[in-house]
Amino acid sequence: MSLKIAAIREHGADERRVALVPDVAARIKRLGCDVALEAGAGIASSYPDAAYKDVSIEADRATMLNSADIVLAVEPPPADVIKAMKPGSILISFVYGRNNTDLVKALRDGKITGFAMEQIPRISRAQAMDALSSQATLSGYYSVLLGAVHMPKILPMMTTAVGSLRAAQVLIMGLGVAGLQALATAHRLGAVTEGYDVRPETRDEAHSLGAKFVETGVDATGQGGYARELTADEKAKVRSVLSDHIARSDLIVTTAAVPGRKAPRLIDADQIAKMKPGSVIVDLGAEGGGNCEGTKAGEIVQAGPATLIGPVNLPSCLAEQASELYAKNILNLLQQIIKDGKLTLDMTDEVIAKTLVTHDGKITNDAVRQVVEGSAAPAAATPGPAPAAKG
Repeated sequence: MSLKIAAIREHGADERRVALVPDVAARIKRLGCDVALEAGAGIASSYPDAAYKDVSIEADRATMLNSADIVLAVEPPPADVIKAMKPGSILISFVYGRNNTDLVKALRDGKITGFAMEQIPRISRAQAMDALSSQATLSGYYSVLLGAVHMPKILPMMTTAVGSLRAAQVLIMGLGVAGLQALATAHRLGAVTEGYDVRPETRDEAHSLGAKFVETGVDATGQGGYARELTADEKAKVRSVLSDHIARSDLIVTTAAVPGRKAPRLIDADQIAKMKPGSVIVDLGAEGGGNCEGTKAGEIVQAGPATLIGPVNLPSCLAEQASELYAKNILNLLQQIIKDGKLTLDMTDEVIAKTLVTHDGKITNDAVRQVVEGSAAPAAATPGPAPAAKG
């Protein structure tokens, strides 16, 4: 019997993405799998049911889930999804286990193998599976457009019959995937751009995108592609240098975030108070508490002279292409665990081992297990390939 892979319709009010797009569905079928889609799952991202060829469109979610070997989702799914899945089946989605402990417990207790897409290791071999990066690319692009439409001026220099308009000054704080895309977008739109990151190795990347790099003399390079926490003295030094650049900026985009953790504070109220009237800050750390003092997730607020925007789930605003990228990330992961139409979990594979959050009734991720169970002891992993789930 062929493996059955099913994609659900997202439940979040602001979530328009879908985990499976028509082109990827066709490629999954070539892996020797049957593919099912919950009716209407792709409509919000411009993929009507009719666009999915040779895919079973199913109106009864519970029945679809009960027969699926692998379930695909974008957001951490609700409890009813997990309860409907059969023991030994697989969930592939964002999980954020340290924040969604009830979900992790349900996966563990239901003996569901959970792949957390936010845990894909940032190694060269896994780049095509890195959903955080694919979605952050779109967030960085959209953040500049969002800021631009709330500014009382234009981004590029413009010459008119009555004189020239100066280009806007744009500062991007945090030069990860989102920050670099924001920097590139602002530069393409004609702004004068500056980039800042506590990791000085990003200097060359900023320069390659036509931006100046803000030098603070502090190196906070961390592990896993993220920055480490700054000491109090380092924060004071960085603040002193950045305050002048913040005050001169017309638009600032802050992008510092670590999945599942509180966003670091980059800009405080005193610095905002010294900004120019009409200036705008787009805080991409809003969902984690905000990079800026006064940020409110999902809201646009006036903070002294500046407009402070706290967007949430920006990739959903570009749902068609966000879904396309995410579905391709999942496809590349599926190609690692499906061989000749059969499920094969090689627990010695770094990508599989690090992406798993639950397997065979155990929480396999140390950090998540410590939060959920209060234990840091390694869970026993099943060695070698695992058998395919039974239909």
